[in-house]
Amino acid sequence: MAAPPARTPPPPAPHPHPLLLLRLRPPPARILPARLPPLRRLRHLALAATATAAAASVAPDDISQINYRLRAIVRRRDAAAAPAAPVDPAQAEAFLRTIRDQQRLGLRQLRGEEAEGDGDGDEEGGERARKGVAAGSSLGHRVDPRELEPGEYVVHKKVGVGKFACISAEDGIDYVFIQYADAMAKLAVDQAARMLYRYNLPHEKKKPRNLSKLNDPSTWEKRRLKGKLAVQKMVVNLMELYLQRMRQSRPPYPKPVEMDEFAAEFPYEPTPDQCQAFIDVEKDLTERETPMDRLICGDVGFGKTEVAMRAIFIVVSAGYQAMVLAPTIILAKQHYDVMTERFANYPEIKLAIFSGAQSKEEKDGLITKIKNGDLHIIVGTHALLTERMAYNNLGLLVVDEEQKFGVQQKEKIASYKASIDVLTLSATPIPRTLYLALTGFRDASLMSTPPPERVAVKTYVSAFSKERALSAIKFELQRGGQVFYVVPRIKAIDDVLQFLKDSLPDVPIAVAHGKKMSKNIQFAMEKFASGEMKILVCTHIIESGIDIANANTMIVQFAELFGLAQLYQLRGRVGRSGREGFTYLFYMDKSLLSRVATDRLGAIEEHSELGQGFHVAEKDMGIRGFGSLFGDQQSGDVANVGIDLFFDMLFDSLSKVDQFCLVPIPYKDVQLDINISPHLSSEYISYLENPVELLNEAARAAEKDLWTLIQFTEDLRRRYGKEPRDMELLLKKLYVRRMAADLGISRIYPSGKTIFMKTNMNKKVFRLMTEAMTSETHRNSLSFVGKEIKAELLVSLPDTLLLNWLFHCLADCYAVIPALVKY
Repeated sequence: MAAPPARTPPPPAPHPHPLLLLRLRPPPARILPARLPPLRRLRHLALAATATAAAASVAPDDISQINYRLRAIVRRRDAAAAPAAPVDPAQAEAFLRTIRDQQRLGLRQLRGEEAEGDGDGDEEGGERARKGVAAGSSLGHRVDPRELEPGEYVVHKKVGVGKFACISAEDGIDYVFIQYADAMAKLAVDQAARMLYRYNLPHEKKKPRNLSKLNDPSTWEKRRLKGKLAVQKMVVNLMELYLQRMRQSRPPYPKPVEMDEFAAEFPYEPTPDQCQAFIDVEKDLTERETPMDRLICGDVGFGKTEVAMRAIFIVVSAGYQAMVLAPTIILAKQHYDVMTERFANYPEIKLAIFSGAQSKEEKDGLITKIKNGDLHIIVGTHALLTERMAYNNLGLLVVDEEQKFGVQQKEKIASYKASIDVLTLSATPIPRTLYLALTGFRDASLMSTPPPERVAVKTYVSAFSKERALSAIKFELQRGGQVFYVVPRIKAIDDVLQFLKDSLPDVPIAVAHGKKMSKNIQFAMEKFASGEMKILVCTHIIESGIDIANANTMIVQFAELFGLAQLYQLRGRVGRSGREGFTYLFYMDKSLLSRVATDRLGAIEEHSELGQGFHVAEKDMGIRGFGSLFGDQQSGDVANVGIDLFFDMLFDSLSKVDQFCLVPIPYKDVQLDINISPHLSSEYISYLENPVELLNEAARAAEKDLWTLIQFTEDLRRRYGKEPRDMELLLKKLYVRRMAADLGISRIYPSGKTIFMKTNMNKKVFRLMTEAMTSETHRNSLSFVGKEIKAELLVSLPDTLLLNWLFHCLADCYAVIPALVKY
């Protein structure tokens, strides 16, 4: 039989996509069986050469373009992870109800609502909830127009981004004037209060890319819909993480026989909040069958470490190991010292500290002991997250001040949460952690009751003056105390040091900052702790892990450059001995302060009472607009509508999350009533090594999932080049059935110019799906009637064109998949 004629390749695309070049590179040489006769062997070599030429030069086609579009949607996030067991619908419904119940309290706190305003998720209840957002909460999203300043950017929910001009009265009625790209809008103040949001962006950027057009709302509508889809994707990501965690199981830990004895050895009287935290953590560990993920939020010195140590005692007593992770060696050393003393009566429990400052021999020895199970409690810095570290039986991870770790370290921490119990300690949790706790995706215990001996720290905010700074220092030294002098940057230390030496020549001064070697930092801290040094000039490294009982005054210069949470941890380092503490926050020039800096300094002065860390974190979310909650991609999505409107949509979506569920159906249950039976040519069949097995492999790939089908198609093209028309039709049928199964479509059948798709999706899911579609042609042709999706075409199409239309339409629908809860 003669070899099939070589296809004439189309001219190459002028700028082929780099991924396409990678995908269509010449296939690797195949070893031909030695037993082939010479003539047939030559024919195979010729066919292989033809396939190589075709693969190298073919232009992007339907399937390759769809593969490129769908790859990001269906790519497995972690190929190495073991596949989790599927969640049945009844179990998923129970999970969703649990999440909604947990969200209600958090959402009410975020929105400043009363309990009766939560509603049942209906439209009226939802409207009451949305109205509650502006009711005086620091986390309210809508803005009172009277609080705006001329030139501020705002977002109108239906019109888009504009610039506030002024409020002016006409005929006794106050109107808000907003400048848009093409015209000035005029709104009654009451109406504006219901529809306006500040246009804040992540990372405190204020200026939008452009203003919306008042007379062209379609562009804004596209941006708003894109933001809405991003919101729904974010909610679903959180939901799926939560569901995945709830699907993990571990037997409850037994309550240790010596638990009561261990608790009785605590030398202080626990506060009511501390007692409740003890109960919460003990129930998480000894009664639940899913891993713990709890946030303990409390000010510095409020007893968070004791909560952690009781959790450690339960886990270690059951034969597991515990890892305590701290952001700095100073804080790690402090935890190690405290725990060594606390567990001194239990010599069978072995502790060690692990950090990058240790020698290689020390670290190798510790790693061996950890791997062999000879150590039970391991305290350390991010060095504990190294790939070399192997645990014998790790059961608990305690993370102190998670916000101070880097992005990669946070990702590593997150990877532990799928399989072990996690306890996070924080005085002022980062916005993402706080948000997860408040919205029910994470358990939280709030410790706001101060120990009896603690006295509130007096806080003063003012412009810097040498006289006032020296007066504060002298007052503290005269009463026998010590002083922290903090600056935001290392380069400012020399000037401060010179100023202090000139003014106080007889006062011993220590210096500590991040560029000094850790041993030198530790030496400086020891000198200061011993009382030998009276003033410690440092950067913000002291915000974690320095407890100096005699240091009761803190001076912060250039306070406007610190974050709100940083200022609050810093302040917690003084006034810990029962003696009244003082914090002085000095800024350089009030006229140069930004609105954000002014709000921060005002907030830290306002929240001067003890136990305000949680509320400071809330305030920080309000000031920064939740900015640090987002990654780069999410920041781009937020930029479409601004943070405040984005979060208003987010909370609205959270309250209705169970209405956006997608129930895929088995691939074999999809009925495709299109009369296409491709017949592969004898030439192509002879070209394939094992055509029957290859077609069976294609069917198996489609039945498994879309990712496997994409991989099969691309592998087929690498081996044999671009397939002929009949093979392409066969592949498209597989794609259509696979995508239909994932979308919950059980039957597709044409009737004249109309295509009917029987589906289990609800109308809200259909609406979100059509809003997500990029093709206006597809979007405008679809409608939802009863339990069917109808596609109205302009003309009746032959079966091959009909299949092609479905192929592209369902691929467009597939873009909504990441925004839906799937079970």
